[in-house]
Amino acid sequence: MHLGIVDDDTRLIENLRFLLQSEPGVQSVHTFASAEEFLAAQPRPELDILLVDMDLPGISGVELIARLVEQAVKFSCLAHTVSAERETVFAAIQMGACGYVLKGGGFRELVSALHEIEAGGAPMSPGIARQVLQQFQQLSLATPTAPATEGLSEREQTVLRGLARGQAYKEIAAAMSVSAHTVNSHVKNIYEKLHVCSRAEAVRQGRQRGWL
Repeated sequence: MHLGIVDDDTRLIENLRFLLQSEPGVQSVHTFASAEEFLAAQPRPELDILLVDMDLPGISGVELIARLVEQAVKFSCLAHTVSAERETVFAAIQMGACGYVLKGGGFRELVSALHEIEAGGAPMSPGIARQVLQQFQQLSLATPTAPATEGLSEREQTVLRGLARGQAYKEIAAAMSVSAHTVNSHVKNIYEKLHVCSRAEAVRQGRQRGWL
């Protein structure tokens, strides 16, 4: 198994490198301090699984996963983070993460998750799995006869595309030459029009309606 780790916590990634290199079945471990460093790597290492922190400086973990999925890479991306925020969880999964494991679960849980991905599974920490289950339960209870929603304005669609790429509000604001407060207002309007309550749900609706 050839592994990569993208995380700005240098002590953590060095500890993980040391521990993982001693694991049976692990052939190599490559570490990167940022998404930019990984994307700029030449040549890019051959990987089976890439562990991605969500709270990266610069390009976020969600956006990195989205970019790699767009590039049709052959390796799997595993979200490995302290962030259990609903919006981040569903954004990562929506963008193509094959699993979502919290750092507090311990090294053996991480190793188990890596082997699960290798076997074709989608590992999730218990609290994350519960969030996903609750989301599907909410969707199943939603009425199929909800009234048609308004279309999104051109600027709202621009914001939605930024959300789909995993960009933070400040990144979307910079690209649009507006304030983060304005972007936040657009996001609220998008949620209201689409009758959703998270980034992942908004992106899913956008794809279904052909806006993305």
